[in-house]
Amino acid sequence: MIKIAINGACGRMGSRIAALVTEDPELKLTGALERLGHPSLGKDVGLIAGCGETGIIITTAFDAHADVLIDFSSPESVIAIGEICARKNVALVVGTTGLNPQHHEKIMHFSRLIPCLVSPNMSVGVNVMFTLVAQVAKMVEKEFDIEIIEAHHRFKKDSPSGTALRLAEKICEATGRKMKEDIVYGRSGITGERPANQVGIHAIRCGDVIGDHTVVFGSLGERIEITHRAHTRDTFVRGAIRAAKFLAKKPPGMYGMSDVLQLQPQI
Repeated sequence: MIKIAINGACGRMGSRIAALVTEDPELKLTGALERLGHPSLGKDVGLIAGCGETGIIITTAFDAHADVLIDFSSPESVIAIGEICARKNVALVVGTTGLNPQHHEKIMHFSRLIPCLVSPNMSVGVNVMFTLVAQVAKMVEKEFDIEIIEAHHRFKKDSPSGTALRLAEKICEATGRKMKEDIVYGRSGITGERPANQVGIHAIRCGDVIGDHTVVFGSLGERIEITHRAHTRDTFVRGAIRAAKFLAKKPPGMYGMSDVLQLQPQI
């Protein structure tokens, strides 16, 4: 049985992870962590997650034994808990978005000691989308303009979404574009004609949208659209749990959802 701890256990994602872990016969929930001052500290995480008492108390200290820690917290908390995981030999699954290059560098350092997996989106469909978008971008090359549109709920703190940024990265990798030079974030004013290499990212924040992503490939006379819409957060939760099961059996190193899902590399 794989022992699971959760950092950010009372968040929208963390609470669903707690609930689904308790339902999985292959897993055992052993730890639930939250930030200092959180109002749910000291409570049973099952009562917060709506799955009944679990005997796991929400705390700030990572004292429980675990094989894998799943993190949906904040960039700063990821690094703090990652250092503890590296010392305790606990595998680390990171679904937190808003990570900057310095955060990624730190996690890469942890991966020399423990298995680590970082993904802005752990749904099966979105990771298939990453592969498809890269393939289409390479096929159409400079003939089609490329735009990315993402929509999320009003409470999302980072923009654009980590998934939109990963889509842009996949497009750049497939076509030789540069993130710093060719990606624009929305447009305003008199911008002139659209440069051929430009990729636009547009963020919508509205109501309770869980997560929609569309990549538009447009030419003169035709258009291709690849869209993923998440109907429930459990889509991401199941992906994170699948990643945890995968990582529990792996040696130290950096892994991705493409490894978990055994997706073929982009053409």
